Amino acid sequence: MARAHLEITDALGTRTVPIEKNIFEIGRRSSHDLHLDGADVSRDHAQIEHAGNRFTLRDRGSRCGTFVNGEPIAVRVLEHGDHIHVGRRSGADLVFLLDQATLSTAPSPAAAVGDLRQIATLLEALRALGSGRVLDEVLALVLDSALEVTGAERGFIMLADAAGPLEFKLGRDRRHVLLPGQTFETSRKIPEEVFATGQTRVVADLLDGDLAGGHVGTIALGIRHVLCVPLNLIRYMEGPVIVEEPKRIGVLYLDGRDKGTLLSRDTRTALETLAAEAALAIDNARLYREAVEKARLEQQMRVGAEIQRALLPKSHYIGDAVEVAGASSPCLAIGGDFFDYTSLPNGAFGFVVGDVSGKGLPAALLSAMVQGIFALETSLGQSPAPAVSRLNAMLLRKAVEGRYATLFYALLSHEGRLTYTNAGHNAPIVIGTGGLRRLQRGGTIIGAFPEAAYEQETETLDPGDLIVAFSDGVTEAFNADWEEFGEQRLIDCVQANRSLSPPALRDALMASVKAFVKDAVQSDDITILALRYTGRR
Repeated sequence: MARAHLEITDALGTRTVPIEKNIFEIGRRSSHDLHLDGADVSRDHAQIEHAGNRFTLRDRGSRCGTFVNGEPIAVRVLEHGDHIHVGRRSGADLVFLLDQATLSTAPSPAAAVGDLRQIATLLEALRALGSGRVLDEVLALVLDSALEVTGAERGFIMLADAAGPLEFKLGRDRRHVLLPGQTFETSRKIPEEVFATGQTRVVADLLDGDLAGGHVGTIALGIRHVLCVPLNLIRYMEGPVIVEEPKRIGVLYLDGRDKGTLLSRDTRTALETLAAEAALAIDNARLYREAVEKARLEQQMRVGAEIQRALLPKSHYIGDAVEVAGASSPCLAIGGDFFDYTSLPNGAFGFVVGDVSGKGLPAALLSAMVQGIFALETSLGQSPAPAVSRLNAMLLRKAVEGRYATLFYALLSHEGRLTYTNAGHNAPIVIGTGGLRRLQRGGTIIGAFPEAAYEQETETLDPGDLIVAFSDGVTEAFNADWEEFGEQRLIDCVQANRSLSPPALRDALMASVKAFVKDAVQSDDITILALRYTGRR
């Protein structure tokens, strides 16, 4: 006589029930052979009649109906692999399976149809996976689909980056309960072997062979059976041509107490099909998440650039004895160069040009901090050397490892006395009645050496004298042939345009640098400050 069982999936999870009576009753009554809950399930919903080798499903006038392979039935002779749905929406899903001893060695047409339907169910679920879904949601859907089809009790997904080891990403049981990685009892041996070889691994019993010692915690839970498949990513163009070589991105691992369909050849084939689709969906989700993260960072950079521009003074200023113009062009969205100027309470005019080590956001943050400390120091009216010494000490107290800055700071009185200190910065150019000279006196960089000392020097400017301060992004700007703009081109440009106003001279120097580099990508920020001493008016 034939023997069979049902695999049931409902609100209680997935379980297996053998059909051991000639009249096997199904419904909401607790006394039935298969008790089901749900608003769509009638008290006496259906029954399976067993006679010889035939199993006949009969609907007992249920309110919401009984369906086999998607079709409503009154009476239906069941075949291996038939999918039964009790009720419409909130009922239960059953799979009718003949026991192995009953089946012939050749698969029946009904079994083949069931296999295809199983795969179709998986693919239908995966069609919902688009690049617009976040990675965690994709992983959950893949894992839940695998658990539902195989009847496994637990499962997890491990992923690996291009050069990294396998990392636990998600674990769930068949009730969709999250299983954190630190509480998921299993050995890494099987998943790492599958990831390394790219071959599916089926373990009929963890107690067999040499696996028991590495799965003590798993065996203690009563779990004996394992199915683990690789997640192999293959991308195709239109047509049969593969765009890139297949690559392994992780593994899908399932285990359970009961064999059920977990160890069947059909389940393995279906799961491998799922894994191929899942790998593509997971990779798409990764790419989408990276794109979203990139867009978020770009937005933050745009906001940072706006804030940085707001911290800079006006690009053109005319005071009682000076006219000054400045500009800063970061090589990235935000940079580490800065300039500032201010009129002090004692009547002097203070100005600074600085260059923080590094590029991008870290340099911009330190640049903003230096500007803030500079504003505090200038408000106290200190001379350049003491002010820079205090600035150096403050930066060292902040202990920003590997970060330092170069700085030029000067005070200019109404009478033309220029007092300055240069902390490792490019020496500004002075052009006037006294010819061309450089402002070099000072000391080393700030933020690196506790014992650093700074000197200051005072010079006298005549009305009409011009000071051009700049960052090393000007002289070290390079063209496509890796030739630097250099100091001589800078000096020649300033000499040729010395009669222009500070804004026009600044613009001419910027234009000269851009014309030199053309389309070459620059690796440093460019900052220029041009100041003319006009004398007391």
